[in-house]
Amino acid sequence: MTARTETGRVPFLDLRAAYEELRPETDAAVARVLDSGRYLLGPELEAFESEFAAYCETGHAVGVNSGMDALQLALRGLGIGPGDEVIVPSHTYIASWLAVSATGATPVPVEPHEDHPTLDPLLVEKAITPRTRALLPVHLYGHPADLDALRDLADRHGLHIVEDAAQAHGARYRGRRIGAGRSVAAFSFYPGKNLGCFGDGGAVTTGDPELAERLRMLRNYGSRQKYRHETKGTNSRLDELQAAVLRIRLAHLDSWNGRRSALAAEYLSGLAGLPGIGLPVTAPGTDPVWHLFTVRTDRRDELREHLDARGIDTLTHYPVPVHLSPAYAGEAPPEGALPRAESFARQVLSLPIGPHLERAQALRVIDAVREWAEQTGRA
Repeated sequence: MTARTETGRVPFLDLRAAYEELRPETDAAVARVLDSGRYLLGPELEAFESEFAAYCETGHAVGVNSGMDALQLALRGLGIGPGDEVIVPSHTYIASWLAVSATGATPVPVEPHEDHPTLDPLLVEKAITPRTRALLPVHLYGHPADLDALRDLADRHGLHIVEDAAQAHGARYRGRRIGAGRSVAAFSFYPGKNLGCFGDGGAVTTGDPELAERLRMLRNYGSRQKYRHETKGTNSRLDELQAAVLRIRLAHLDSWNGRRSALAAEYLSGLAGLPGIGLPVTAPGTDPVWHLFTVRTDRRDELREHLDARGIDTLTHYPVPVHLSPAYAGEAPPEGALPRAESFARQVLSLPIGPHLERAQALRVIDAVREWAEQTGRA
Protein backbone atom coordinates (compact mmCIF):
# COMPACT_ATOMS: atom_id res chain seq x y z
CA MET A 1 0.00 0.00 0.00
CA THR A 2 1.32 3.47 -0.85
CA ALA A 3 1.83 5.67 2.21
CA ARG A 4 -0.30 8.81 2.30
CA THR A 5 1.54 12.10 2.06
CA GLU A 6 -0.02 14.16 4.88
CA THR A 7 2.58 16.05 6.89
CA GLY A 8 2.86 16.75 10.62
CA ARG A 9 2.65 14.34 13.50
CA VAL A 10 -0.49 12.42 14.29
CA PRO A 11 -1.14 13.10 17.99
CA PHE A 12 -2.28 10.33 20.26
CA LEU A 13 -5.01 12.61 21.64
CA ASP A 14 -5.58 16.32 20.99
CA LEU A 15 -6.87 17.91 24.18
CA ARG A 16 -6.56 21.47 22.89
CA ALA A 17 -8.88 20.70 19.98
CA ALA A 18 -11.56 19.61 22.46
CA TYR A 19 -11.30 22.99 24.16
CA GLU A 20 -11.34 24.88 20.88
CA GLU A 21 -14.53 23.17 19.72
CA LEU A 22 -16.38 24.31 22.83
CA ARG A 23 -14.38 27.45 23.64
CA PRO A 24 -17.27 29.97 23.81
CA GLU A 25 -19.45 27.79 26.07
CA THR A 26 -16.50 26.77 28.21
CA ASP A 27 -15.21 30.30 28.69
CA ALA A 28 -18.70 31.48 29.61
CA ALA A 29 -19.10 28.67 32.17
CA VAL A 30 -15.73 29.40 33.77
CA ALA A 31 -16.53 33.11 33.93
CA ARG A 32 -19.90 32.32 35.51
CA VAL A 33 -18.21 30.39 38.31
CA LEU A 34 -15.53 33.02 38.88
CA ASP A 35 -18.16 35.74 39.04
CA SER A 36 -20.28 33.75 41.48
CA GLY A 37 -17.72 33.70 44.29
CA ARG A 38 -18.76 30.10 45.09
CA TYR A 39 -16.02 27.60 44.27
CA LEU A 40 -16.79 24.44 46.27
CA LEU A 41 -19.95 22.38 46.89
CA GLY A 42 -22.12 24.87 45.05
CA PRO A 43 -24.82 24.95 42.37
CA GLU A 44 -22.57 23.83 39.49
CA LEU A 45 -21.64 20.62 41.30
CA GLU A 46 -25.23 19.98 42.33
CA ALA A 47 -26.41 20.48 38.74
CA PHE A 48 -23.66 18.30 37.26
CA GLU A 49 -24.34 15.50 39.73
CA SER A 50 -28.02 15.53 38.78
CA GLU A 51 -27.28 15.63 35.04
CA PHE A 52 -24.61 12.92 35.18
CA ALA A 53 -26.84 10.63 37.25
CA ALA A 54 -29.62 11.05 34.68
CA TYR A 55 -27.16 10.38 31.85
CA CYS A 56 -26.02 7.16 33.57
CA GLU A 57 -29.66 6.14 34.14
CA THR A 58 -29.33 6.01 37.90
CA GLY A 59 -30.49 7.92 40.97
CA HIS A 60 -27.36 9.59 42.32
CA ALA A 61 -23.91 10.85 41.36
CA VAL A 62 -21.42 12.10 43.95
CA GLY A 63 -18.56 14.25 42.62
CA VAL A 64 -15.11 13.68 44.12
CA ASN A 65 -11.51 14.68 43.46
CA SER A 66 -10.38 11.82 41.18
CA GLY A 67 -11.23 8.44 39.77
CA MET A 68 -9.08 6.69 42.35
CA ASP A 69 -10.85 8.57 45.14
CA ALA A 70 -14.15 7.50 43.60
CA LEU A 71 -13.10 3.85 43.86
CA GLN A 72 -11.69 4.18 47.36
CA LEU A 73 -14.68 6.07 48.74
CA ALA A 74 -17.15 3.67 47.09
CA LEU A 75 -15.41 0.76 48.82
CA ARG A 76 -15.31 2.61 52.14
CA GLY A 77 -18.95 3.58 51.76
CA LEU A 78 -19.79 -0.13 51.46
CA GLY A 79 -17.91 -0.87 54.68
CA ILE A 80 -14.89 -2.56 53.09
CA GLY A 81 -11.62 -2.30 55.01
CA PRO A 82 -8.84 -4.17 56.81
CA GLY A 83 -9.17 -7.95 56.73
CA ASP A 84 -11.32 -7.93 53.60
CA GLU A 85 -10.38 -9.10 50.10
CA VAL A 86 -11.46 -7.43 46.86
CA ILE A 87 -11.05 -9.23 43.53
CA VAL A 88 -9.40 -6.99 40.94
CA PRO A 89 -8.21 -7.54 37.36
CA SER A 90 -4.61 -8.57 36.93
CA HIS A 91 -4.48 -6.38 33.82
CA THR A 92 -5.48 -2.80 34.64
CA TYR A 93 -4.06 0.55 35.65
CA ILE A 94 -2.54 0.44 39.13
CA ALA A 95 -5.19 2.81 40.55
CA SER A 96 -7.68 -0.08 40.63
CA TRP A 97 -5.40 -1.91 43.07
CA LEU A 98 -4.28 1.18 44.98
CA ALA A 99 -7.86 2.13 45.81
CA VAL A 100 -8.36 -1.26 47.47
CA SER A 101 -5.07 -1.00 49.34
CA ALA A 102 -5.99 2.50 50.56
CA THR A 103 -8.99 1.06 52.43
CA GLY A 104 -6.78 -1.48 54.21
CA ALA A 105 -8.29 -4.35 52.22
CA THR A 106 -6.26 -6.76 50.07
CA PRO A 107 -6.47 -6.71 46.26
CA VAL A 108 -6.71 -10.26 44.87
CA PRO A 109 -5.78 -10.32 41.17
CA VAL A 110 -7.70 -12.43 38.67
CA GLU A 111 -6.84 -12.82 35.00
CA PRO A 112 -8.79 -11.36 32.05
CA HIS A 113 -10.17 -13.34 29.15
CA GLU A 114 -7.43 -14.47 26.79
CA ASP A 115 -8.75 -12.31 23.93
CA HIS A 116 -10.54 -9.56 25.87
CA PRO A 117 -9.11 -7.21 28.52
CA THR A 118 -11.88 -7.61 31.14
CA LEU A 119 -12.26 -10.02 34.05
CA ASP A 120 -12.92 -13.67 33.23
CA PRO A 121 -15.89 -14.67 35.45
CA LEU A 122 -14.89 -18.35 35.43
CA LEU A 123 -11.59 -17.44 37.06
CA VAL A 124 -13.25 -14.98 39.43
CA GLU A 125 -15.36 -17.73 40.99
CA LYS A 126 -12.24 -19.79 41.75
CA ALA A 127 -10.68 -16.82 43.58
CA ILE A 128 -13.57 -16.20 46.00
CA THR A 129 -12.75 -16.97 49.63
CA PRO A 130 -14.54 -16.42 52.95
CA ARG A 131 -12.73 -13.05 53.18
CA THR A 132 -13.93 -11.79 49.78
CA ARG A 133 -16.22 -8.80 50.16
CA ALA A 134 -16.37 -7.28 46.69
CA LEU A 135 -15.62 -7.67 43.00
CA LEU A 136 -14.02 -4.74 41.20
CA PRO A 137 -14.39 -5.22 37.43
CA VAL A 138 -12.72 -2.65 35.17
CA HIS A 139 -14.37 -1.67 31.90
CA LEU A 140 -10.93 -1.46 30.36
CA TYR A 141 -10.28 0.57 27.21
CA GLY A 142 -14.01 1.43 27.17
CA HIS A 143 -15.16 -2.21 26.83
CA PRO A 144 -17.77 -3.32 29.39
CA ALA A 145 -16.99 -6.33 31.53
CA ASP A 146 -19.38 -9.30 31.67
CA LEU A 147 -21.61 -7.79 34.35
CA ASP A 148 -24.41 -10.39 34.26
CA ALA A 149 -22.02 -13.24 35.02
CA LEU A 150 -20.27 -11.20 37.70
CA ARG A 151 -23.55 -10.15 39.32
CA ASP A 152 -24.66 -13.77 39.40
CA LEU A 153 -21.47 -14.61 41.29
CA ALA A 154 -21.87 -11.64 43.60
CA ASP A 155 -25.48 -12.50 44.41
CA ARG A 156 -24.67 -16.15 45.10
CA HIS A 157 -21.77 -15.27 47.40
CA GLY A 158 -23.21 -12.13 49.03
CA LEU A 159 -20.63 -9.77 47.52
CA HIS A 160 -20.65 -6.13 46.49
CA ILE A 161 -19.65 -4.99 42.99
CA VAL A 162 -17.83 -1.71 42.48
CA GLU A 163 -17.28 -1.02 38.79
CA ASP A 164 -14.19 0.87 37.68
CA ALA A 165 -15.76 2.91 34.87
CA ALA A 166 -12.88 5.37 34.49
CA GLN A 167 -12.64 4.56 30.77
CA ALA A 168 -16.29 3.80 30.02
CA HIS A 169 -18.37 7.00 30.10
CA GLY A 170 -21.43 6.28 27.99
CA ALA A 171 -20.71 2.61 27.29
CA ARG A 172 -23.61 0.17 27.39
CA TYR A 173 -23.97 -3.41 28.58
CA ARG A 174 -27.03 -5.23 27.23
CA GLY A 175 -28.64 -1.89 26.48
CA ARG A 176 -28.00 -0.35 29.90
CA ARG A 177 -25.56 2.46 30.55
CA ILE A 178 -22.53 1.60 32.60
CA GLY A 179 -23.40 2.99 36.03
CA ALA A 180 -27.14 2.37 35.61
CA GLY A 181 -29.64 1.03 38.11
CA ARG A 182 -28.26 -1.00 40.99
CA SER A 183 -24.66 -0.44 39.93
CA VAL A 184 -22.04 1.29 42.05
CA ALA A 185 -19.62 2.71 39.52
CA ALA A 186 -16.55 4.92 39.86
CA PHE A 187 -15.72 7.37 37.08
CA SER A 188 -12.65 9.48 36.39
CA PHE A 189 -12.73 12.88 34.70
CA TYR A 190 -8.98 13.05 34.08
CA PRO A 191 -8.42 15.30 31.02
CA GLY A 192 -7.74 12.40 28.64
CA LYS A 193 -10.94 10.49 29.46
CA ASN A 194 -13.97 10.37 27.16
CA LEU A 195 -15.54 12.87 29.57
CA GLY A 196 -12.65 14.89 30.95
CA CYS A 197 -12.21 18.17 32.78
CA PHE A 198 -9.27 20.59 33.11
CA GLY A 199 -7.59 18.74 35.97
CA ASP A 200 -8.46 15.84 38.22
CA GLY A 201 -12.02 14.87 38.97
CA GLY A 202 -14.22 11.85 39.57
CA ALA A 203 -17.66 10.66 40.61
CA VAL A 204 -19.48 7.66 42.06
CA THR A 205 -22.88 6.72 40.66
CA THR A 206 -25.36 4.64 42.61
CA GLY A 207 -29.05 3.93 42.87
CA ASP A 208 -28.80 3.69 46.67
CA PRO A 209 -29.66 7.00 48.39
CA GLU A 210 -28.12 5.90 51.70
CA LEU A 211 -24.81 5.07 50.05
CA ALA A 212 -24.88 8.40 48.21
CA GLU A 213 -25.35 10.21 51.51
CA ARG A 214 -22.43 8.33 53.10
CA LEU A 215 -20.24 9.22 50.13
CA ARG A 216 -21.12 12.90 50.47
CA MET A 217 -20.01 12.75 54.10
CA LEU A 218 -16.84 10.84 53.34
CA ARG A 219 -15.74 13.32 50.65
CA ASN A 220 -16.19 16.26 53.04
CA TYR A 221 -14.29 15.34 56.23
CA GLY A 222 -17.07 12.98 57.33
CA SER A 223 -19.42 15.91 57.76
CA ARG A 224 -22.95 16.73 56.69
CA GLN A 225 -23.03 19.91 58.77
CA LYS A 226 -20.09 22.27 59.18
CA TYR A 227 -17.87 21.38 62.16
CA ARG A 228 -19.93 18.27 62.97
CA HIS A 229 -18.01 15.16 61.91
CA GLU A 230 -19.85 11.83 62.06
CA THR A 231 -17.09 9.65 60.64
CA LYS A 232 -13.42 9.83 59.64
CA GLY A 233 -13.74 11.24 56.18
CA THR A 234 -11.35 12.92 53.79
CA ASN A 235 -11.14 15.97 51.53
CA SER A 236 -12.18 14.86 48.04
CA ARG A 237 -14.47 17.38 46.41
CA LEU A 238 -15.10 18.05 42.73
CA ASP A 239 -14.82 21.85 42.53
CA GLU A 240 -17.25 24.23 40.88
CA LEU A 241 -14.98 25.10 37.94
CA GLN A 242 -14.54 21.47 36.94
CA ALA A 243 -18.23 20.75 37.42
CA ALA A 244 -19.15 23.66 35.15
CA VAL A 245 -16.77 22.42 32.43
CA LEU A 246 -18.10 18.87 32.74
CA ARG A 247 -21.68 20.09 32.33
CA ILE A 248 -20.71 21.61 28.97
CA ARG A 249 -18.89 18.49 27.80
CA LEU A 250 -21.52 16.03 29.02
CA ALA A 251 -23.93 17.45 26.44
CA HIS A 252 -21.43 16.47 23.71
CA LEU A 253 -20.33 13.11 25.11
CA ASP A 254 -22.51 10.90 22.91
CA SER A 255 -21.44 12.79 19.80
CA TRP A 256 -17.76 12.54 20.74
CA ASN A 257 -18.15 8.83 21.52
CA GLY A 258 -19.76 8.40 18.12
CA ARG A 259 -16.68 9.91 16.48
CA ARG A 260 -14.50 7.45 18.40
CA SER A 261 -16.65 4.55 17.22
CA ALA A 262 -16.37 5.68 13.60
CA LEU A 263 -12.57 5.78 13.89
CA ALA A 264 -12.53 2.36 15.55
CA ALA A 265 -14.56 1.00 12.62
CA GLU A 266 -11.96 2.42 10.22
CA TYR A 267 -9.18 0.70 12.14
CA LEU A 268 -11.00 -2.61 12.39
CA SER A 269 -11.66 -2.62 8.66
CA GLY A 270 -8.30 -1.28 7.54
CA LEU A 271 -6.20 -3.53 9.79
CA ALA A 272 -8.20 -6.75 9.41
CA GLY A 273 -6.27 -9.84 8.45
CA LEU A 274 -2.77 -8.49 9.00
CA PRO A 275 -0.37 -11.25 10.09
CA GLY A 276 0.92 -10.89 13.62
CA ILE A 277 -1.55 -8.12 14.57
CA GLY A 278 -4.36 -8.87 17.02
CA LEU A 279 -7.34 -6.51 16.96
CA PRO A 280 -9.72 -5.69 19.83
CA VAL A 281 -12.76 -7.92 20.25
CA THR A 282 -16.18 -6.52 21.15
CA ALA A 283 -18.02 -8.90 23.47
CA PRO A 284 -21.63 -9.80 22.60
CA GLY A 285 -24.18 -7.46 24.13
CA THR A 286 -21.73 -4.62 24.68
CA ASP A 287 -21.42 -1.16 23.14
CA PRO A 288 -17.89 0.05 23.88
CA VAL A 289 -16.91 3.72 23.76
CA TRP A 290 -13.36 3.15 22.49
CA HIS A 291 -11.47 5.10 25.11
CA LEU A 292 -8.46 3.33 23.62
CA PHE A 293 -7.91 1.36 20.45
CA THR A 294 -5.33 -1.30 21.22
CA VAL A 295 -3.60 -3.77 18.95
CA ARG A 296 -1.53 -6.74 20.13
CA THR A 297 1.71 -7.99 18.64
CA ASP A 298 4.74 -9.89 19.88
CA ARG A 299 6.85 -7.25 18.12
CA ARG A 300 5.19 -4.31 19.86
CA ASP A 301 8.32 -2.21 20.34
CA GLU A 302 9.28 -2.58 16.68
CA LEU A 303 5.83 -1.44 15.60
CA ARG A 304 5.96 1.51 18.00
CA GLU A 305 9.32 2.62 16.61
CA HIS A 306 8.09 2.24 13.04
CA LEU A 307 5.05 4.44 13.73
CA ASP A 308 7.13 7.02 15.59
CA ALA A 309 9.48 7.29 12.60
CA ARG A 310 6.43 8.06 10.44
CA GLY A 311 5.20 10.80 12.75
CA ILE A 312 2.55 8.82 14.61
CA ASP A 313 2.25 8.97 18.40
CA THR A 314 1.32 5.83 20.33
CA LEU A 315 1.17 4.78 23.99
CA THR A 316 1.39 1.51 25.91
CA HIS A 317 -1.46 0.57 28.29
CA TYR A 318 0.18 -0.81 30.40
CA PRO A 319 3.86 -1.80 30.09
CA VAL A 320 4.37 -3.12 33.64
CA PRO A 321 1.82 -5.56 35.11
CA VAL A 322 0.66 -4.34 38.51
CA HIS A 323 1.81 -7.53 40.24
CA LEU A 324 5.35 -6.89 38.98
CA SER A 325 5.40 -3.23 40.03
CA PRO A 326 7.75 -2.37 42.93
CA ALA A 327 4.70 -0.92 44.68
CA TYR A 328 3.43 -4.47 45.26
CA ALA A 329 6.74 -6.24 45.78
CA GLY A 330 6.28 -8.99 48.34
CA GLU A 331 2.48 -8.69 48.28
CA ALA A 332 1.45 -9.79 44.79
CA PRO A 333 2.04 -13.05 42.91
CA PRO A 334 5.51 -13.53 41.38
CA GLU A 335 6.49 -13.25 37.74
CA GLY A 336 4.88 -15.99 35.66
CA ALA A 337 1.90 -16.42 37.99
CA LEU A 338 -0.40 -14.20 35.91
CA PRO A 339 0.56 -15.00 32.31
CA ARG A 340 -2.38 -13.30 30.63
CA ALA A 341 -1.62 -9.96 32.30
CA GLU A 342 2.03 -10.35 31.40
CA SER A 343 1.09 -11.12 27.80
CA PHE A 344 -1.06 -8.00 27.52
CA ALA A 345 1.77 -5.93 29.00
CA ARG A 346 4.24 -7.25 26.42
CA GLN A 347 1.95 -7.01 23.41
CA VAL A 348 -0.47 -4.08 23.69
CA LEU A 349 0.02 -0.88 21.72
CA SER A 350 -2.55 1.91 21.72
CA LEU A 351 -3.11 3.73 18.42
CA PRO A 352 -4.26 7.35 18.19
CA ILE A 353 -7.98 7.77 18.79
CA GLY A 354 -10.21 10.57 20.02
CA PRO A 355 -13.11 12.74 18.92
CA HIS A 356 -10.81 15.22 17.20
CA LEU A 357 -8.65 12.76 15.28
CA GLU A 358 -9.39 13.33 11.60
CA ARG A 359 -10.29 10.42 9.34
CA ALA A 360 -7.31 11.23 7.13
CA GLN A 361 -5.05 10.87 10.15
CA ALA A 362 -6.57 7.48 11.01
CA LEU A 363 -6.05 6.33 7.43
CA ARG A 364 -2.43 7.42 7.69
CA VAL A 365 -2.07 5.26 10.81
CA ILE A 366 -3.61 2.32 8.97
CA ASP A 367 -1.22 2.73 6.07
CA ALA A 368 1.78 2.81 8.41
CA VAL A 369 0.69 -0.28 10.34
CA ARG A 370 0.02 -2.18 7.11
CA GLU A 371 3.41 -1.12 5.77
CA TRP A 372 5.10 -2.50 8.89
CA ALA A 373 3.11 -5.74 8.77
CA GLU A 374 4.02 -6.28 5.14
CA GLN A 375 7.71 -5.56 5.83
CA THR A 376 7.88 -7.90 8.82
CA GLY A 377 5.99 -10.56 6.88
CA ARG A 378 8.75 -10.56 4.31
CA ALA A 379 11.56 -10.51 6.90
